[in-house]
Amino acid sequence: MISTPLTRRQFCAGTAATLLTTPALLQGTALMAEAKPEFQLNYMLASCMYGYLPLAEIVPEVTKIGATAIDIWPKVHGDQREQLEAMGEEKFRQLLDEHEVKLGCITQYKLGPFGLQDEMRLAQRFGCRVMVTGGSGPKGLEGTELKSAVREFVEKLKPHLEVAEETGVTIAIENHGNNLIQSPDSLKWLLEFRPNAHLGIALAPYHLPQEEKLLAQLIRDLGNDGLSIFYAWQHGMGCMTKLPKEQELLQMPGRGELDFTPILAALKQIRFSGWTEIFMHPVPRGIPIHETAAEVTAEINRSRNYLTHCLERI
Repeated sequence: MISTPLTRRQFCAGTAATLLTTPALLQGTALMAEAKPEFQLNYMLASCMYGYLPLAEIVPEVTKIGATAIDIWPKVHGDQREQLEAMGEEKFRQLLDEHEVKLGCITQYKLGPFGLQDEMRLAQRFGCRVMVTGGSGPKGLEGTELKSAVREFVEKLKPHLEVAEETGVTIAIENHGNNLIQSPDSLKWLLEFRPNAHLGIALAPYHLPQEEKLLAQLIRDLGNDGLSIFYAWQHGMGCMTKLPKEQELLQMPGRGELDFTPILAALKQIRFSGWTEIFMHPVPRGIPIHETAAEVTAEINRSRNYLTHCLERI
């Protein structure tokens, strides 16, 4: 086919049409970019980082670390759950509302996975969607024995997951040390056997091998649907014996040797939408990680700045 040259009138008309549609194209591109915002972590503040300080001092710190919610802990790590009980739900609600903070999580290890029914109903009254606890069952198992024990644990948990579904709560099991749910395999099987999405995982890198590639792959394996909370927490020099403060703080992101960049890259890959807590344990339990609330907040922000830098490198 022989092409016919464009006339001057045709060329001008075509150019005008292109100029008219270009702003619309640019606007559409901008809308697409707006529809897919840059990945960011959803921070929640763990009350136990402030030891037994009053809730009235801790709640105002939530927004200062870029968080929108608080995770309240009971003794011995903190006593904010007991404080809630003492002040009453209405005063606690008023305190949260005053500082525009949500109750994001209640951590309850001492009640265990089979003792959370009343706590889940409390959570429902506050619109709280997550409760963290540990697993239950024999320890030190591997292979088929571990798989069977995890299946049995989930079976026992089913009546409690019905309450979780009723109250809109997810029971998040932490991979705690010396626990049935501890290893990567146990976490994967926990998700494989769960009857509904109201059973999830609170992932603590502290209790796992300090290998960035292993942790990143585990996050990809668990996926956004299985991961409820990510603790930005590394082993450092541990949290079981009293250490000089500088050594104790090696649990915090940006202080110890663990590179969080590939870990955050995995979280970004799965589009992780759960909570992130910058975390550590002091020795003894129940004391703040620093002497004052302001110093605790500054330490958390130090780690948050590090995590922001890691995200910028991805």
